[in-house]
Amino acid sequence: MSAPANVGVIGLAAMGASLARNLARHGNSVAVYNRHYSRTEKLMKEHGDEGKFYPAQTVKEFVDLLERPRTAIIMVKAGAPTDAVIDELVEYMEPGDIIVDGGNAYFKDTIRREKELRDKGLHFVGMGVSGGEEGALLGPSMMPGGSDASWERLKPILESIAAKASDGEPCVMHVGENGAGHFVKMVHNGIEYADMQLIAESYDLMRRGLGMTPDEIGDVFEQWNKTDLDSYLIEITAQVLHHKDPQTGKPLVDVIVDHAGMKGTGTWTVQTALELGVPVTGIAEAVFARGLSSQSELREEAWKQNFAGPDGRIELGSESREDFIERIRQALYASKIVAYAQGFNEISVAAKTYGWNIDMAHLARIWRAGCIIRAKFLDRISEAFESGEANVSLLFAPFFKQGIENSEADWRKVVAAAAESGVPAPVFSSSLAYFDGLRSKRLPAAVIQGQRDLFGAHTYQRVDMPGTYHILWAEPGQEEVKMSD
Repeated sequence: MSAPANVGVIGLAAMGASLARNLARHGNSVAVYNRHYSRTEKLMKEHGDEGKFYPAQTVKEFVDLLERPRTAIIMVKAGAPTDAVIDELVEYMEPGDIIVDGGNAYFKDTIRREKELRDKGLHFVGMGVSGGEEGALLGPSMMPGGSDASWERLKPILESIAAKASDGEPCVMHVGENGAGHFVKMVHNGIEYADMQLIAESYDLMRRGLGMTPDEIGDVFEQWNKTDLDSYLIEITAQVLHHKDPQTGKPLVDVIVDHAGMKGTGTWTVQTALELGVPVTGIAEAVFARGLSSQSELREEAWKQNFAGPDGRIELGSESREDFIERIRQALYASKIVAYAQGFNEISVAAKTYGWNIDMAHLARIWRAGCIIRAKFLDRISEAFESGEANVSLLFAPFFKQGIENSEADWRKVVAAAAESGVPAPVFSSSLAYFDGLRSKRLPAAVIQGQRDLFGAHTYQRVDMPGTYHILWAEPGQEEVKMSD
């Protein structure tokens, strides 16, 4: 008797259960397994009529339910739990079978796992899945890595459940070998961190700086979502700001503790960028802003210190509130472009470093629906990479260059107003500093290199002749020595 399921899902918490349901709803026969069988029973009881499910009580039973070559999707916590499930599956799977990790794994772990399983004759696919629980159920954006052979097998399954862009294109692509899929999902989340922090800074400038209510600010975000800022995050921000707490009747945002959590992908994005030598300043400041928000004791003590300084109110002078709100919108747009440019630059450098052939234009297209950073201008990003205009940096593509130039004056005024009023705007500020650093003919790094040569003999290069040089700082006469050509 042949096995009944063409795909299986291990791990039936919110994401795994939603993905299993999505698969079943789109004509797939789905084997399901969870370490605690009660979750499997719950899925079958509440959603078993949505399609063909085949519940298993053991890993062996789960594997036996899968048709050859087998395809098993793991949706469990990253790290040791993922390794434990892989080890269990390997005991029963055969050469040619496919194991897909759909969690937020660290890409270097995925590279390691792919090699280990390849040596056993198995295909291992690290797949980024974006869209949260809702996306997993209704259509996520998916970024599988792995071998060409595994993609050939997975393509029809994944395309059946992926979100569809406005032109009908499925939001899934084969990103590249081994860890490429989890890498681009990691950077997607890093961009998401920056985008969310920029929106929060915009809110803060309006709330504290302009004295607006959450409802008024929600109205502003609704209007912004009809402009070039049209995006999922802007849309849901308006929804959050308009929501009232059912217990107190106050704006929900006023009863939420102002500590933003993290699950690791933003931190990994910054750590990896440092390893690659790629500045992702907006993403880094967004990560640090979340860290600062959670430093409760430190912040409380700082409040008690009652430092002298501005109270957060922005002095508009003769300018209207509406005009300054428009400046914030322009600053948000320019900073958002920088965040995407930095993220895509990190992906580009990593692709060269790890030998991944990543189609950047296609990657931008699969982020147009299903994922958290889906936004109107991703079509423009895709076009910029397709034409080659963004190959050096997204900032240099004519559409985005013009966007930066149109927003630049407002961007500067917003950053200056934030500093003068005492409203922290780290991602607005760092994004502008990154832009100014890029466009500077000469940076003060020459001073730093001189310092490094003096205290550590780290050498330097000259602008007027080739070679590497060192000053004999401790010697009489402090002569310059040419160290190499």
